[in-house]
Amino acid sequence: MTTPSELRLLPWSGPGDKPCYLSTDDPAGYMSRLADGIEAVQLSTASELVEEASEALDNQDTSIDEMRCLITELTGALRDVFRIATSRGRLLATSDPRESAY
Repeated sequence: MTTPSELRLLPWSGPGDKPCYLSTDDPAGYMSRLADGIEAVQLSTASELVEEASEALDNQDTSIDEMRCLITELTGALRDVFRIATSRGRLLATSDPRESAY
């Protein structure tokens, strides 16, 4: 039986907003690559939102409605980034330190 520490937390949720996990020995498999691609998109989106937020904060003409919309988008992006960090932290904790390249 695979323990939770050996599972990869995927960058999407299942029904009822429950976490989804992947159990595989193939980090280059289809589902692993799909998860990697989605994580890359999520990180890129978060980066773009940080830039947009910086510009909005500098702009005195940014409306309250625009700020609320931006905060909503930033909250979702932060949730995605936190999930990615949690997933990668678990992967690091279960990997063999002798395999990492410096």
